[in-house]
Amino acid sequence: MSRSSHGLSALPSQTIAPLERLGLRLRAHRVQREWTIAEMAERLLCSPNTLRALESGKPGTSIGLLAHALWLFGEIDSIDGVAPAPTGLAAKRRVRRSAAQQGTAGVIAENERDF
Repeated sequence: MSRSSHGLSALPSQTIAPLERLGLRLRAHRVQREWTIAEMAERLLCSPNTLRALESGKPGTSIGLLAHALWLFGEIDSIDGVAPAPTGLAAKRRVRRSAAQQGTAGVIAENERDF
């Protein structure tokens, strides 16, 4: 029986071509560096078959593996351009307070009693 999930088989056809193009670009980077599939797979700490799946644009390939490949090629910053946050959302972002600002665990500070 195949290990693919039902979710992956139901992907819209519009998602397949961009994944395949991404895989081809990754392959071009590997070929430019004259790395074999075995060498690249060793650098990525994955099997050659998993690398082939990544280069083929298979949707079930790990996003972590993709990020690792981009890092190896010096292209990790390009991942920041994927699905940028809407500008309105970024302005309303919550900021987490540091541990020093939080005080004692389980105790409500005076500045938090605004209800």
